[in-house]
Amino acid sequence: MTRRDSLVTAAMLLICAGILVLFTDVETKALRWLNCGPLASPAQRASEICR
Repeated sequence: MTRRDSLVTAAMLLICAGILVLFTDVETKALRWLNCGPLASPAQRASEICR
């Protein structure tokens, strides 16, 4: 691989890692909203995770 190929590979890895982190963060917030939000039972809202 040439130096240019290595830079392109590194850039693509950084982009993919950034997308993975972004979607993981969004998924975590969505799950918290579903488990602790308006559709959750009172017992779920009082749980340790929702505090």
